[in-house]
Amino acid sequence: MNTHLIQMTGQGDDESDTNVVVKTRPKTKRPPLYKVLLLNDDYTPMEFVVAVLERFFGMTHAQAFEIMLTVHKKGLAVVGVFSHEIAETKVAQVMDFARRHQHPLQCTMEKE
Repeated sequence: MNTHLIQMTGQGDDESDTNVVVKTRPKTKRPPLYKVLLLNDDYTPMEFVVAVLERFFGMTHAQAFEIMLTVHKKGLAVVGVFSHEIAETKVAQVMDFARRHQHPLQCTMEKE
């Protein structure tokens, strides 16, 4: 708990000092963030990866194309950073979408 004290000096004839507690507020920790990663494979079409990035991560076509190239060249790329629940949902959505379209695209998450 953080407690702030303000020293009040007496005004006029009264020379006594008074300690006044102003605020007591617990320090809240920010929830940990998670990186969502797309992994390269030799079978998922580049156009499909671009479509996934646009659909599930709200990227423009140009942004999605750049990230897709990074995945292709480097083997993986961070496609977003989210709270645990949102990251988990994004991974599940991407994996489900890829399976329904019969692509082996892999999407994972890791703590930042």
